[in-house]
Amino acid sequence: MHPSHLSDLRFHDLELHPSLLAGLDALGYTHCTPIQAAALPRALRGEDLAGQAQTGTGKSAAFLLATMHWLLTHPRKPGDDPRQPRALVLAPTRELAVQIHKDAEALGAKTGLRMTVCYGGAGYETQRAAIESGVDLLIGTPGRLIDYYKQRTYTLSQIEVLVLDEADRMFDLGFIADIRYLIRKMPPPSARRNYLFSATLSHRVLELAYEHMNNPQRIAIEPEQVTADKIRQAMIHVANDEKLPLLVGLLRSRSTVRTLIFVNTKREAETVERGLRANGFEARVLSGDVSQGKRLRLLEEFKAGRLPVLVATDVAARGLHIPGVDLVVNYDLPQDPEDYVHRIGRTARAGASGDAISLCCETWVYSLPEIEKYIGMRIPPLEGGYNLIAQDYIAPRRESDRRHHGGSSDRIGRRGRGRR
Repeated sequence: MHPSHLSDLRFHDLELHPSLLAGLDALGYTHCTPIQAAALPRALRGEDLAGQAQTGTGKSAAFLLATMHWLLTHPRKPGDDPRQPRALVLAPTRELAVQIHKDAEALGAKTGLRMTVCYGGAGYETQRAAIESGVDLLIGTPGRLIDYYKQRTYTLSQIEVLVLDEADRMFDLGFIADIRYLIRKMPPPSARRNYLFSATLSHRVLELAYEHMNNPQRIAIEPEQVTADKIRQAMIHVANDEKLPLLVGLLRSRSTVRTLIFVNTKREAETVERGLRANGFEARVLSGDVSQGKRLRLLEEFKAGRLPVLVATDVAARGLHIPGVDLVVNYDLPQDPEDYVHRIGRTARAGASGDAISLCCETWVYSLPEIEKYIGMRIPPLEGGYNLIAQDYIAPRRESDRRHHGGSSDRIGRRGRGRR
């Protein structure tokens, strides 16, 4: 027997390179997930793939195993420069690039393949030196990859495998011109293997696939529900001035190891952080403005359980594999229904279960009907949720108050309004 989120296809049933099978055995992976079962046999037959799968379904392992198998079974051509990359993986965010690299190192631990990751915001000289020392599989974000390419740190003339991960996010972040620039420097599509993965195979994503790939085979893994079936969803209607007291009461009522709280703006994230810290919770903010070094430290502390609460904007909503997230809180409902799915998908990963609770306030409640239509269900109200509002909530002073007065907080009453 194996967990229900896995398929019946065993990795050992595939003709994967022995060193990859040894790596999978060492990690304890025996059976493919549905996206892996659909993608790997086709990839091993040499087909290009355009795959659709929700985050957390194992798509990174699917394209990494296919990529590394090709490199291991097709030696470099005589006369090729042994230092140049043969496979390129493009990711839209630094966090996703780092995660893919970690997965690649784990899966390819016994292969001898040289793998390097590069991204903006940190380690400029270190990353460049790693590429210059020789690399087989290069993983990175478009901006930093183009920077090094223009400096002639590496070439793309020997690329045999191209992977585009989270292609829809590439469009959202404005990276498509950069991607096309890099692709034009590679051998033509017919001379390489091409794997594209995306949460949605929209018209613009498919256009990109058909333009730069070799007759890609479409693979779509549609779960029975848009959201993972092991996520217990609930919502609470709440007034704007009661949101922070309710959040404090909600966190007090639960024994969670890792709680991920999503907000829509960096400013609101900082407000939530101050409110939680004033009430005894160890919390930090993860947003696009946080430096790369600090961002990676926060993620490591959160993954290790040393940081129990992470307050994040949508920069953390996609592509991050954080095991053991017990609770996801939508402090602000997202405006895009797809973002709701990506956010709550941070819990209940790899077959585990988890809770996702949304605070429906006056500002963002208008998003609720579209979200419920998209996921195909009504989000049930949390029983007794409104009664969780912390009556002894301590409100942090506003930044202007903290500059003019000593101290850091004052108490507020039942409905979240400060005493004067």
